[in-house]
Amino acid sequence: MTKATITDIAKEMGITPSTVSRALADSPRVKLSTRLAIQEKAREMGYERNIMASNLRKGIVRTVGIIVPRINRQFFSNVISSAEYALGNEGYNVVICQTHETLEDQTKAIKTMRANQVAGIIISHSIESVNSSDISDYLPDDIQLIQFDRVFDDLRGPKIVNDGIQGAYKATMALIRNGYRKIGTLGGYMDSKMFADRRDGYIKALEESGIAVDGSLVFENCIVRKTGREAALKAIDAGCDALYCAGDFSALGALDAATERGLRVPEDFGIVGTANEQFTSLMSPSLSSLEQNPREMGRMAAEAFLQAMEGSKCNNEIIVPMQLIERESSTRMTI
Repeated sequence: MTKATITDIAKEMGITPSTVSRALADSPRVKLSTRLAIQEKAREMGYERNIMASNLRKGIVRTVGIIVPRINRQFFSNVISSAEYALGNEGYNVVICQTHETLEDQTKAIKTMRANQVAGIIISHSIESVNSSDISDYLPDDIQLIQFDRVFDDLRGPKIVNDGIQGAYKATMALIRNGYRKIGTLGGYMDSKMFADRRDGYIKALEESGIAVDGSLVFENCIVRKTGREAALKAIDAGCDALYCAGDFSALGALDAATERGLRVPEDFGIVGTANEQFTSLMSPSLSSLEQNPREMGRMAAEAFLQAMEGSKCNNEIIVPMQLIERESSTRMTI
């Protein structure tokens, strides 16, 4: 069904389109009684104001940039989708760039956002970005900054993050509860606070359970399938019977390694990942994973930006909880 236009309303009421336009903009140039009548007719006809087009006519560019490591990760695509929906409802257009985990592409992305005269940038920094100056050196003060997932504490603006310590703690405790005792971890890049928090949560669970932390079973820089498999093979050969993985793709590599060594999952070897990617529920065995609630993070990032545009100077860290989704890969029967 075609939406009603200003011209349709004008024809219906026998008045000029310019009068309708002024009335819908609540212009005092139109008599109050006429304004109210036109606005009521617009509601009856299902008219929806195009805020974005209105802004363009006024010479106002309302654009927000979103920069992510990789668009093809379910986590990031869900953050983008949710943020874009919330911003679109307020008349903002969205420009999206991905860094491919490189500092060079991140810098190009920020410069692209500046060239597009964005009002704000919502960013999760690349793995190669290890210092806040990698962002601040290219970001003018008049661009609102919102960070999510991977953040630098010393940068201005709101930060929307998961409780990585608590999430990894839950995942590791679930493995302990299911009878696994020599538990390792496939971690990410320790220059990133997000991955450091997940490692700390893993260690906290072991220490509280009276299980010694074995440094030979703690691996870093393992967030893709290939490096996950390589590290998991070393862990298995060292007697490891379960792995908490800081990402779902490294968890896939751990499953490859277990199969390669002839181990049954979960009977002989347990695995928990992070991110609850779509494939985790479709695998056999299905993969236990931590849900990061990316749609909620996207909504919160958009709301933080909108509040900043209204004058809020919030620099707070906004924490989104993680939920453990237990599936077949970590739920063996214990006696």
